[in-house]
Amino acid sequence: MDLSTQYLGFTLPHPLIAGASPLADDLDNVKRLEDAGASALVLRSLFEEQITNEQMAEHFHLDAHAESFAEATSYFPGPDAFALGTDQYLEHLRRVKEAVRIPVMASLNGTTPGGWLEYARLMAQAGADALELNIYRIATDPETTSGDIERQTIDIVRQVKQAVTIPVAVKLSPFFTSIAHVAREIDRAGADGLILFNRFYQPDIDTEELAVSRTLHLSDSSELLLRLHWMAILSGRIRASLAVTGGVHTALDVVKATMAGAHATQMVSALLAHGPFRIRTVLDDLVAWLQEHDWNSLSDMRGNMNLLKVPDPDAYERANYMLMLQGWRV
Repeated sequence: MDLSTQYLGFTLPHPLIAGASPLADDLDNVKRLEDAGASALVLRSLFEEQITNEQMAEHFHLDAHAESFAEATSYFPGPDAFALGTDQYLEHLRRVKEAVRIPVMASLNGTTPGGWLEYARLMAQAGADALELNIYRIATDPETTSGDIERQTIDIVRQVKQAVTIPVAVKLSPFFTSIAHVAREIDRAGADGLILFNRFYQPDIDTEELAVSRTLHLSDSSELLLRLHWMAILSGRIRASLAVTGGVHTALDVVKATMAGAHATQMVSALLAHGPFRIRTVLDDLVAWLQEHDWNSLSDMRGNMNLLKVPDPDAYERANYMLMLQGWRV
């Protein structure tokens, strides 16, 4: 059974990648992920805020004023808020590269163009096989337009591509006005891959303590649906490799993502919930499913359910929307 795939210029034995998670913070777990069969792994992100704060020594000023009034408490991340500092991140990257033979992808997370993007070059020098550019921004200023955000996103991609020669994948938010347009422009800016999507971590409100409550809920397979929707729209329309992250828990999830057009599928929550060897279970189940349904390879099915298979995707989407609402019964 041929599970191989091409992703970011790499020939991977299968599409299951260990996505960015705390598991990659520990070298023993990194080795377990490789032993479990992960085709590649992504380190957790280094954040724009970490880099700029260190470069400008802002932590001194933040510490001096962070507690100046009650509502400011814990508004700014303290020095222990991040898993690894900038120098520690680069050293950890080197150690991970020495520990495993699979491709290792570093990750940068930010919102605006700036000097922090120099770390893309430093990550490449530290041995990263590829870079995941994690662009996450929720605009709260009414003066910020969708065009502003799109232009900044494209500028970041261009600057990173100018700084490095290793492949760059861009991890997108699902909240752009026109995801298809943004994806095409990012593709034209030189991105080697697109990853759908960043999860939107929504804070809750603690009504007793009058504070923002941060909680992390692991995904389940239902989150895959949004990814499948846009994967099917983008598949075959852009040059870049396509990957899904969020909601990949089972072999059937991998099959669906591949049919929509994905070259790779990242697993995170499933590994946090069940451990690294969940990868092996999904791989075994994937082979069994393909054999049962008479598929010889994943490449044979890739994109066979994308929207290029219908003559008018806009009409198809509108019809599906109407049928779903009109067919609903209480």
